[in-house]
Amino acid sequence: MPFEILTLPCLEDNYAFLAHDPASGATLCVDVPEAAPILRALEQRGWTLSHVVLTHHHADHVQGLEDLLAAHPATVIGAAADAHRLPPLDMSVADGDTIQIGDQTGHIMDVSGHTVGHIAVHFPASRAVFTADSLMALGCGRLFEGTADQMWQSLGKLMALPEDTIVYSGHEYTRANAKFALTVDPGNSALISRSDATEAARREGRPTVPSTLADELATNPFLRAADPAIRAHLAMQDAPDAAVFAEIRKRKDHF
Repeated sequence: MPFEILTLPCLEDNYAFLAHDPASGATLCVDVPEAAPILRALEQRGWTLSHVVLTHHHADHVQGLEDLLAAHPATVIGAAADAHRLPPLDMSVADGDTIQIGDQTGHIMDVSGHTVGHIAVHFPASRAVFTADSLMALGCGRLFEGTADQMWQSLGKLMALPEDTIVYSGHEYTRANAKFALTVDPGNSALISRSDATEAARREGRPTVPSTLADELATNPFLRAADPAIRAHLAMQDAPDAAVFAEIRKRKDHF
């Protein structure tokens, strides 16, 4: 049986996720922007927290951990490369490692770029990948520490997952990302439709996360550096894909 996954709005525009394995009762929390929404969801569902994955060290992804653990002791997992600036870890992981959450096996992916040491976790049996601030809905994370080449390589790993994978990313940035995407891919009918759907969802207070990898491949400009229309729009027809990605990222930074 796949995970039952809850998307939990936190702070102003963050998301945390609870992934519950029905067979074993194990429950994973991915990132802890604040404890209260997570604690409420655990109580409402009658779930017992067993594991926490921290994707990267930024405060808006870890600052609720102490309060969460005070109520629900759990095994805390994070990147070995980031351990010096994460809260204390019970399990340090690296690219290619696996973690076990009940009957669900998670595959650790190094997706450095937004930060160095950022991880994502892919659970194939649940068709789920938790990407935080690497691949985002219609976007990708700003390059605070890593390089454009690093982020392009990281996104390449995520693009290689099955297209029916559900992408659980860390922020409600989709509306702003859509506005930017239309400036570099204005003729993309799938993007125009998704932008309209995003506007409708936000007007109604509905989250736009998660998304599907298929939708990201069709509409997210940060995954579409090889697309001829985007290359022509940027006058970069002969540039390497990584250079096109870097230009798109630079334009977003100044949008």
